Parts: sequence; structure tokens; C-alpha cells
Amino acid sequence: MKTILYIKASPRNERSHSHTTAQAFLSAYQQKNPQDKIVTIDLFKESLPEFDNFAAESKYAIMHGKEKTAEQVKKWSQIEKIIEQFKSADKYLISLPMWNFGIPYKLKHYIDIIVQPSYTFAVTDSGYKGLAGGKPICAIYARGASYDNDSPMDFQKKYLEFILGFIGFTDIKTVLCQSMLTDVETVKKSQEAAINNAKSIAIAF
Repeated sequence: MKTILYIKASPRNERSHSHTTAQAFLSAYQQKNPQDKIVTIDLFKESLPEFDNFAAESKYAIMHGKEKTAEQVKKWSQIEKIIEQFKSADKYLISLPMWNFGIPYKLKHYIDIIVQPSYTFAVTDSGYKGLAGGKPICAIYARGASYDNDSPMDFQKKYLEFILGFIGFTDIKTVLCQSMLTDVETVKKSQEAAINNAKSIAIAF
């Protein structure tokens, strides 16, 4: 049995184009792989620990082998638990809207928790090395307009692909829900195309 970790990064549900497409993906995947388990992290409902100064101090105390307090150990163990949940999955699905040309702040918060040295990446003599990859991941992006790969305004897909690559992911599938703030007919066609693409990827995922 495999586990898919579904990371939902939109506060909306049925009105979310990325989440609607993700649901179609998961439905198609479950029909093909009924024995597999789906774990959902709804980032707008999840109570993530703040990565504040105390968390940073706890991190460096542990990393550098310094004396640490019980409170620091407790704080860092909360972060380790989230990292372990992420790393323990076999496959991944992320759905996210474009906010101000980038990613939602809740997803950035989650990324800042899981991207940690010695957990999801290492610093070697030859540079950085990802420690969390080698597994398939699919990202479903919703955006109001249409952006090509060279668009200087897209800090959503470019950033997410960069950070996923940084921690070791190379098998990254993409589904785009584009032009979702245009006329009704265009939105309908774009949503249908995204759903069909998502289902095709899910069947072979």
C-alpha cells in the first residue's frame, strides 16, 4: 500500500479551481489504486507551529550540539513531526492558487518548516543535495490569467518547482488551470482541460 500526501493550499473548497481539479485527480487515482491511502493536509485548517525566533534558536542549538532547554526540544519536535509526515509519504499532490503572482502564505509557511538542513537537504563539498526526492509529485496550479514558462510575472510555478527541485524532486508533474478570471466559457473550457489532464496523470501516477 502506498500513501499519497495531498497538500491543499487554498482556503476555498468547491469554488477553488485547483482543489476541484485535485479532487478529480484523487478520484481517478483511487479508482486505479483502491488499496492506497490518501492523507490530506488542509493548510488553512492546519495549526502549523510558528517558525519564530524561538524556533530558529531551537534549531541552531540542536544543529550545533549546544545545550538546549526542554522547551527548545519540544518546539523542534513539533517541526520534526511535520517534516517526518512529509518525508514518509510515497507520492505527493499539491493544489495551489496564484496569490499576487506567487504562492499562498500558508504554503510558504509549510515550506519554511519542511525545508531544513539534514532533514530535506544537505550541504556537501560539491554543493546542495536534496534528501526528500526520488518520488513522484504533481502540482496543480490555478491562476487568473495565462502565463507561459518565460513569463516574468509567474512566481508561483517557478518558485514551487525550484524549491521542490532543491529538496530532491525530479519527477514533477504539472496541471495548469489558467485564465480562471476571464469569461465564463473560457473558464469552463480551462477547468475541463485541467481535469482531463489531471485524470490522465493520476491513472499512471
